[in-house]
Amino acid sequence: MTDAELRALVRTIPDYPKPGIQFRDITTLLLDGAGFAATIERLAASGPVPDLIAGIEARGFIFGAALAHRLGCGMVLLRKKNKLPGRVTGINYALEYGQDRIEMHADAVTPGANVLLVDDLIATGGTALAGVELLRGAGAVVERAAFVVDLPDLGGAARLAAAGVEVTALLGFEGD
Repeated sequence: MTDAELRALVRTIPDYPKPGIQFRDITTLLLDGAGFAATIERLAASGPVPDLIAGIEARGFIFGAALAHRLGCGMVLLRKKNKLPGRVTGINYALEYGQDRIEMHADAVTPGANVLLVDDLIATGGTALAGVELLRGAGAVVERAAFVVDLPDLGGAARLAAAGVEVTALLGFEGD
């Protein structure tokens, strides 16, 4: 499947969630079996097989779980505050207006585990950077991150690269 064909499967919803935003909706990509399969195959071919995939809530779970299955590796869930049972470790991070928190099980990664961070989209990079910091704080090696969509004008991929994380994004949408 070509880049143009994959790109056509991502629906753009203007003025959502507020005026001036062009929301890139991957649910239409998920509806297309061939497109979803091609996306996972491309992500699988983007680098060496990690020990674990870390998927960011919620759409990162979809792509992360499919990719973990395809690569035959485990999956770590990076969730919003108070969503995981048992002992967790977490990190607070800044949003445009306020703060949020991302957590994982305290025993989810072992020191030295090679972890690939996965999400559907990289925009400003705040959540992805928090995920990298959380995983590294637990001793994981996080050198790569993979996304279906990049909004390069918002700088998230560049921020991850500055933190020593190689970024793979299948599709870029300029001007957003």
